[in-house]
Amino acid sequence: MDSAEYEGKIASRFAAFDQDGNGYIDREDFSGAAAALLAEFGTTARSDKGQALYSGAEAFWQGMAGIADVDGDQRVSRQEFITGAAKRLRDSPQRFAEIARPFLHAVIGIAGEDGGGVTTAAAERALRVLGTDPEVATRAAGLLDGDGDGMISEEEILTAFAAYYVTPEPQEAP
Repeated sequence: MDSAEYEGKIASRFAAFDQDGNGYIDREDFSGAAAALLAEFGTTARSDKGQALYSGAEAFWQGMAGIADVDGDQRVSRQEFITGAAKRLRDSPQRFAEIARPFLHAVIGIAGEDGGGVTTAAAERALRVLGTDPEVATRAAGLLDGDGDGMISEEEILTAFAAYYVTPEPQEAP
């Protein structure tokens, strides 16, 4: 992968987190994503599932800030994401999956089938709400269903989520 391709991949991953497009990843991006998901799936914020989603979003934000907010200003700049988060995520993809787990588990609770995972259609809806291009959301939801049974398990989601955000650095020319 060359440097321009790497920068493009990192920029797209940063943009996925920067829900409000202000150039930083911050707590509001995570709570905004939670609010959008609740609205899409008709779940109230005060319900147990709604509270679990907000708690998961906060835990995810705290984990992200812990690995990337180098200057401690409670927001992650694009540069902090590139130099901090991307490297740490690449070095330990399972750690990233673990900081995302409470949020993703709560999303599955809202969009899913009572403990059986989520349908590809529900995953597609969630991805679209989170800002994924509709065509990409359709393709991604289909790919998430690794065993082709029409349901996407929590483990399939966590594995794919970590793999997506773990981007190798560009290779130097020999």
